[in-house]
Amino acid sequence: MFKSLKYSTVASRLNCTASFNYKVHSLIEQCSSMNSLKCLHARIIVHGLAHHELTVSKLIACSALSAFGDIQYAQILFDKMPQRNRYMYNSLIRGCASSEDPYKAILLYKQMVVSVILPNEFTFPFVLKACAIKEGYRDGVLIHLMAIKLGYESHVCVENGLINVYVRCGNVVYARKVFDEIVEKTLVSWNSMIGGYSRMGCGEQVLLLFRDMKERGVRPDGFTVMYLLSVCSQNCDLELGKFVHCNVVVNGIGVDVHVQNALLDVYAKCGDLNAAQTLFDRMVHRNVVSWTSLLTAYAKHGCLEVAKDIFSRMPVKNVVSWNSMISSYVREGHSQEALDLFFKMCKSEVKPDETTLVGVLSASCQLGDLVMGNKIHDYIRSNNIKCSVTLYNALVDMFSKCGSLVKAFDLFLEIPEKNIVSWNVMIGALAFHGIGHKAVQLFEEMQACGKWPDKITFIGLLSACCHSGLTDIGWYYFDKMSSIYGVPREIEHYVCMVDILGRGGFLDKAVKLIGRMPMKPDTAIWGALLGACRIHRNLTVAKQVLKQLLELEPYSSGCGLYVLVSNIYSEAQRWGEMKNIRKLMNDHGIKRHEAISSIEICGCSNEFMVSDQRHEDSSAIYIVLDQLMDHLRSDGHSCSLSPEPFGCGGDLVSWGVSS
Repeated sequence: MFKSLKYSTVASRLNCTASFNYKVHSLIEQCSSMNSLKCLHARIIVHGLAHHELTVSKLIACSALSAFGDIQYAQILFDKMPQRNRYMYNSLIRGCASSEDPYKAILLYKQMVVSVILPNEFTFPFVLKACAIKEGYRDGVLIHLMAIKLGYESHVCVENGLINVYVRCGNVVYARKVFDEIVEKTLVSWNSMIGGYSRMGCGEQVLLLFRDMKERGVRPDGFTVMYLLSVCSQNCDLELGKFVHCNVVVNGIGVDVHVQNALLDVYAKCGDLNAAQTLFDRMVHRNVVSWTSLLTAYAKHGCLEVAKDIFSRMPVKNVVSWNSMISSYVREGHSQEALDLFFKMCKSEVKPDETTLVGVLSASCQLGDLVMGNKIHDYIRSNNIKCSVTLYNALVDMFSKCGSLVKAFDLFLEIPEKNIVSWNVMIGALAFHGIGHKAVQLFEEMQACGKWPDKITFIGLLSACCHSGLTDIGWYYFDKMSSIYGVPREIEHYVCMVDILGRGGFLDKAVKLIGRMPMKPDTAIWGALLGACRIHRNLTVAKQVLKQLLELEPYSSGCGLYVLVSNIYSEAQRWGEMKNIRKLMNDHGIKRHEAISSIEICGCSNEFMVSDQRHEDSSAIYIVLDQLMDHLRSDGHSCSLSPEPFGCGGDLVSWGVSS
């Protein structure tokens, strides 16, 4: 190795001119680090051979392609050469294709062609690799044409490269045409095409191609198996996954940790937790992907305690592990735990990514915690995180749901390339805050910007009309949904329209609309109608709804509707009917869900329910509440310390205060 050679030895060898080229090239091949290569390069310069074409070509190849190489150093050597040959270009293109900036390989290829140095079968595979990584479809087509022009299109390495480009660019049809034209298909050819179909979600084509591969006597390897298992995961096809697993065992296909992780992913995503756990326990070598797959499987299927235990035992956690745990907390409604875990993540060596931030913003939404939302927004700005449209949308949603509509709208205006979700979130935010006219205006602006509404857009728009009493406008857009915008009406749109008509006092029209619905009314429909009955004190329609509930979905509609009917009777002082409803609920075990109120003090969110004793300061809180009661009584107000049985947890009635 050159690093072990003494300076005098190197000098003596360089001074021997008899077999100079052979010895220098031999020394270049012996280099095991960039330091040794640079020392040798210095001696070459001293002897005035810095522009010797063959020698510099070897230096460029060693710098660009060695495991210890430095692609930037190779580029410097290349740039200083007045005359460049094809070998130099090929070495540098190959090195750049595997570097952090593969687009340089494409630029070098173009420079090569402009310099009238024609590419060959060693050029095309690596420049095509760069096109695939950068998803450069246009460049890939031009390179394909050049390969045809020069007669290299039938080289299997070039054809494999073309398949990879077309697959990565989403043109699986062209990829298949290239594949079918390959005379001598290698295992790489089969894997490239199978991998392409797998990437595009064409499960049936993957299986047909795999069957054809086996019939032709081509033995699959680990990559083939992983592509097949990827299809099983995408389609949640457990039976196929077991079949592939069986084939792996029977045919003795080499199983490494990557194949085992792919098998684990299939069982995890298909919900076979026992098989996933068994496979995990039998794995000799596990990596962070193995642990994360098992963690995600348990978390996804609601086994949060098991997921927490796995997470705590993980020897190494990556960003996917943290994200899986945070999203599980959010999904299960444990928003505070999700935020606590986020701050632990920030203190670890793992840097949060966009998925993390979207998850914790969702947690802030659930809690209505504006202070925490602002902290997350400050974290994004202080760390110079570039906001994608997804992250912008999450921020807009968080600020609007936490009550800061102005800030939400300012952020909405900042989004450089708004997608349909951006418009939907903002329209929904305006609807949530009862600013219906502005929501309608934004809906029109969205169309002017070339964005076509979808079903979510109309849910937001109709909700805005409902909350702002825009009955005529709501009916207009509901009527034009299918005929003008081509958006089919779904149950959610009917709920909004029934609510609009009901709140506007048009209960007869609301009932007729329900009768014309192409689908069966659900609890949301009846809830909207009962809400209108309560507003307008219409006992007749309320009784009709109750009859429908008892006949069509007896006792399965949840407690909310029965509570609503009970409250309607109570407000109408129909005590007998009210008692009958409550008896009905008791007899059939229908229990109301206790509502939760929350209050934020010093950045901490505190939750309360009716007659709640869970809070550590509950005794002191009730003392203050008693003092407030005494004060109200002294002012002539009527107070009751017993909470209303069917009150809502977030208002005065639920706390036993009435005036």
